Amino acid sequence: MCGIAGVVTPSRDGPSPEVLAALGRALAHRGPDGRREYRGGNVGFVHARLAIIDLATGDQPLFEPGGAVLIGNGEIYNYVELRRDLAGIALATASDCEPALHLYRRHGLDFVDHLRGMYALALHDPRAGRVVLARDPFGIKPLYYVASDAGVAFASEPQALIAAGLIAPRIDPGPRGEFLELQFSTRRDTIFEGIQRVLPGETIVIADGKIVERRRRAALPLDGPAEWSESQALALVEDALTDSVRIHQRSDVPFGMFLSGGIDSSVLLALMAKLNARPVEAFTAYFPDAAAVDERAQARAVAGALGARHHEVEFTARDFWSLLPRVAAAMDDPAADYACLPSFKLAAMAREAGLKVVLCGEGGDELFAGYGRYRSVVRPWWLGGRVMRRRGMFDGLGVLRAPTRGWRDGIEAADIAARLSGRSPLQVAQATDCAEWLPTDLLTKLDRCLMAHGVEGRTPFLDPAVAEIAFRLPDRLKIAKGKGKWLLRRWLDTQVKAAGAFAPKRGFTVPVAPWMAAVGARLGPLVARQPAIAEIAEPDAVRRLFTTAGKRESFAAWTLLFYSLWHRRHILGRLPEGDVFACLDAAP
Repeated sequence: MCGIAGVVTPSRDGPSPEVLAALGRALAHRGPDGRREYRGGNVGFVHARLAIIDLATGDQPLFEPGGAVLIGNGEIYNYVELRRDLAGIALATASDCEPALHLYRRHGLDFVDHLRGMYALALHDPRAGRVVLARDPFGIKPLYYVASDAGVAFASEPQALIAAGLIAPRIDPGPRGEFLELQFSTRRDTIFEGIQRVLPGETIVIADGKIVERRRRAALPLDGPAEWSESQALALVEDALTDSVRIHQRSDVPFGMFLSGGIDSSVLLALMAKLNARPVEAFTAYFPDAAAVDERAQARAVAGALGARHHEVEFTARDFWSLLPRVAAAMDDPAADYACLPSFKLAAMAREAGLKVVLCGEGGDELFAGYGRYRSVVRPWWLGGRVMRRRGMFDGLGVLRAPTRGWRDGIEAADIAARLSGRSPLQVAQATDCAEWLPTDLLTKLDRCLMAHGVEGRTPFLDPAVAEIAFRLPDRLKIAKGKGKWLLRRWLDTQVKAAGAFAPKRGFTVPVAPWMAAVGARLGPLVARQPAIAEIAEPDAVRRLFTTAGKRESFAAWTLLFYSLWHRRHILGRLPEGDVFACLDAAP
């Protein structure tokens, strides 16, 4: 886990040392264990390291005899097996990333097909005169770029490209509209005009400072549901998840996990407890001062049954007001997901406890069909079935100055692309979420909130071997008796009775709405006067929004609050000094 950046120019001179130094400084939080640079011809790389595997010799860039050079962010979990397959080749380090270099020399651009892990890689092949950028199929690790006449620049975070002066921070209205209506943006374009995402599973080839080729590796199997019996499916799921958790624990530093008390994290803890002789360090967030769903007792019961060392981390209204400006600053590719708040504090507590790696349950809902919207998708319209995300956050609220047009285009495009022959409607909905919601909301949240504290988040559900089984489960083993994740519940019930696998899902909801409502009369005017909000919304309507009860109104108010703080940091360049009120009270 690290931060990577670089520049490829059309001329032989390459990027200036000042630009590389600025990129490195901007990514220092991602790599507190060291920073190194590489310059070769028209190419410059910078690598900020968070040392997880091969602490002694794993500094990057990495080199191979043919002259290729690599920097990487993430972990290649099957590096042990890859090193065995490369027997006869003298590897210079014990790094998990070095095998990728030798696979590139053997297989060319197909080298990524052999990698099992989360990664964003940059590889310079001077002999071929090209730079290769590659991102893992689920998009667990981020990578962004700017392409112009001056060449191609890339970085793990958009803010680094801006801080290095490679592009000015300007808003792209299209992705901003998506963000407002969906709480995240889709596809290649980010909210910053001119900054684009390397797509999940994409490999990009750069030559002479220009992008000359693109390839894409699928995250999900292309087949429809398999005809497995429940007993067959249970055995397949157990084997795949056990193996995935096993390799996701490969680390030369201490690791733990985030335990919400729900199905996904309880499954992970059950497998981790089985695979480890020592008690697992498990961290749970709870909200003591609000009428919020509190699954602390459930998490405590699961942790106790599995012998975990349980850390209960409270998140209060004071935390909300004090941490939100820092969270918005960390989320440079904005996703207004409530869960970013406890994730940020849990990461801080994990690092304070001496951990640099945590396993998390992201992907379980998408692959095993846990969301309530999936149950709606499989029903016919006359029984309550509906299209996912058919209504935007601000539809009908009369808050925005102009209607947001085209905000569903990315979701609709993903839905169309997911409709492969033989796939069920449920699989199409899952694939749509895996294409957009998962990488640009959930995984962006996980990456930024954890890396802000130098903590690596690992996601065992988002493993190709797990996806090969989970995505192809028969629909009847995903949703049954009104419950999603049916087979996962069945497995958990056989392992940990204390988990209450078939109890009604209570969810994990941060009580943002009551916290904002308590100060809505004060908060609304502050938000309404922010330049970011005044540009897009009617001030009187914004003020009313913050004093109006209602679920949609609360989500809309939260989105505007988050966006106003985000805009202050990433467009206006104001550092997050003080709490929410101090930031909003300060002059623009």
